[in-house]
Amino acid sequence: MTTPGGPSARAVTINNIELTLAHPDEVPMQWIGSPRLRQQLLAAWMVVAEDDTPLNPRLVGKPGIGKTTLAYAVAKEMGREVYIYQCTMDTRPEDLLVTPVISKDNKIAYHASSLVTAMLRGGVCILDEANRMSEKSWASLAPLLDRRRYVESIVTGLKIPAHDDFRVCCTMNDDASTYEVPEYIQSRLQPQIEITFPNREDEKRILKFNVPFSPDELTEMAVDYLQRAHRHYLRFTSRDGVNILRYSIKLGEMEKKDPRLFFESAIEGVLGQEGVDFSNGIIPATAKYHRPSAMVEGEEDEEEDEF
Repeated sequence: MTTPGGPSARAVTINNIELTLAHPDEVPMQWIGSPRLRQQLLAAWMVVAEDDTPLNPRLVGKPGIGKTTLAYAVAKEMGREVYIYQCTMDTRPEDLLVTPVISKDNKIAYHASSLVTAMLRGGVCILDEANRMSEKSWASLAPLLDRRRYVESIVTGLKIPAHDDFRVCCTMNDDASTYEVPEYIQSRLQPQIEITFPNREDEKRILKFNVPFSPDELTEMAVDYLQRAHRHYLRFTSRDGVNILRYSIKLGEMEKKDPRLFFESAIEGVLGQEGVDFSNGIIPATAKYHRPSAMVEGEEDEEEDEF
């Protein structure tokens, strides 16, 4: 096996078969939430003895709550290349591993996926929204997720081992549009790290980081709105807050008026009627009046909302 020769080398040869490697993701992500969650992920990826292997954590939570951001930020903090693979219901085993393509000279070329590239280069792969994949795709990853740490590509006939520095984690959305992950895979995806809603101060910092040009008063309006929503475990997240701020500012710029005047319109555009109803004091039927413990990081349960 010939390994890549350096940061710019984008091919590797295994048993006389050349694999073209993917490129790492470079995204301006910064984790602003709970240090406790960061420590949990770092601990899962640690190796503490010669015969130890890293764990393969799964990050669970609602869409837009920061699962991918946490994984990416911790991986970059470790000094690793990061590869994000977006999983879908149509993801096939060969998509996860090695895909044959026709090159310009009509020969077959083999392209390694983001996952296999991370395996070979000792990087970190984030399987994003992994519980959207079918069991057939999960089965191809079973030997990678235990002490064997390899995958077998049917397309090339290769058994591809993972570099010692390779790390992987899965993000999983807490919503209805997902598959049930097989038990034999869940037992390999440990520990489970639950990403909770941020507390008020962290949420404000998140919004300011993503929309630094937002006026302070407008940012406070968004924080107030989101924190009320979190107390009822609504689906509204910091990502929604970022989009509400940006849309309010854009509408204000179009009309040459104070963007706060367009806050309700932005809520409707981003969250729909449910968001507008909640803003007007109507608690949606999906709300939970008694929050699960630790649902909002660093806050105690409250019995009543401000409404």
